Amino acid sequence: MVGKRGIAITDTKQNTGRLQAQDPGRTAPTKIPSFTLTEQIAALRPELDAAWARVVDSGQFIQGPEVAALESEAATLIGGGVTAIGVASGSDALYLALSALGVGPGDDVITTPFTFFATAGSILRTGARPVFADIDRDTFNLDTAGALARVTPRTRAILPVHLFGLMADLTTMARQFPGPIVEDAAQAILASRDGRVAGAVGALGCFSFFPTKNWGAFGDAGLVTTRDPALADQVKMLARHGARQKYYHEAPGINSRLDALQAAVLRVKLRHVAEWTTARQALAARYAEGLADAGLAEWVTPQAVPPGAQHVYHQYTVRAQARDALAAHLGAAGIGTTVYYPHALHLMPALAAVGVGAGAFPEAERLTQEALALPLFPELAPAAVDRVVDAVAAFYRGRA
Repeated sequence: MVGKRGIAITDTKQNTGRLQAQDPGRTAPTKIPSFTLTEQIAALRPELDAAWARVVDSGQFIQGPEVAALESEAATLIGGGVTAIGVASGSDALYLALSALGVGPGDDVITTPFTFFATAGSILRTGARPVFADIDRDTFNLDTAGALARVTPRTRAILPVHLFGLMADLTTMARQFPGPIVEDAAQAILASRDGRVAGAVGALGCFSFFPTKNWGAFGDAGLVTTRDPALADQVKMLARHGARQKYYHEAPGINSRLDALQAAVLRVKLRHVAEWTTARQALAARYAEGLADAGLAEWVTPQAVPPGAQHVYHQYTVRAQARDALAAHLGAAGIGTTVYYPHALHLMPALAAVGVGAGAFPEAERLTQEALALPLFPELAPAAVDRVVDAVAAFYRGRA
């Protein structure tokens, strides 16, 4: 089969010398990591050194002008009239957002069972109960109809996750649910859907700056966004030990201040987020084209992108038949992969008290056995994507 790029993907012999021919002077490395920051840090090192020196010379390491500048710049980047509040982590962002809404014991918060633990963990931290709804088979996101069907008088909020950088269907959700929606946008900086950007649709948006994120710090850091000044004020108060003024505490709160060194790193990286996003989207398009040209639809299904959605590809995740065997095959070929996520949340011991057993959410449970993230980061060579596709194709040819 000859693909759109004029490459016989399903014929191994015809792929000899292909990488050099497609990208003269640049070949795929011997090993292709699932993710790396090495090239990015090297390219940014002069800017980073200057930013660190600025903070060290200032002697101001917690909050201060560096954090204030980041918050202003982040609000401009996200848009939608949001206020941005820097916090210590993405997990704290979720907890603070829920707490600012008054979520607590006796409340239910509806969310997805297919996400990182912090999503449900933040609900548990407030004393509320996570209520799960299954995911959409194609997009991997929280199924909107399923979530709305779980609403009861106890439901205080819905907490959808913009999984892997693809926004959930907030338009339909907000139209039919009268309560607040908190966006877990940890993986979705600059993602959009229906003309609205992640973090500026729900009552509050929550971002993570974990180092592997599309816009990452050099440690833990997070951000809360909201268009509501009263909620912004509440988040700030709760993140500073429940105090609006020094030594006067109105609520228990927590210590979740963003430090200036992380803010300085993030300000350097902010200038490059848009171009990195474009690079991720181009690589994802190359994956999609290559997998389609290879005739792998029977075995490999990429995450579907609905009309009107702009995916930012924190991960390029596919459903893969014989997932674990494929991962082992790729690993033997020097290609790194990652499984996000190997366990559905409702089946974890930490959530046993929720009282939901196996089989309750079949789509989420099935995806834990099939989801595989292929290598993707902005500096990845297009030739490396082609090599990954070739290796995937070779695996399924062998099984056929």
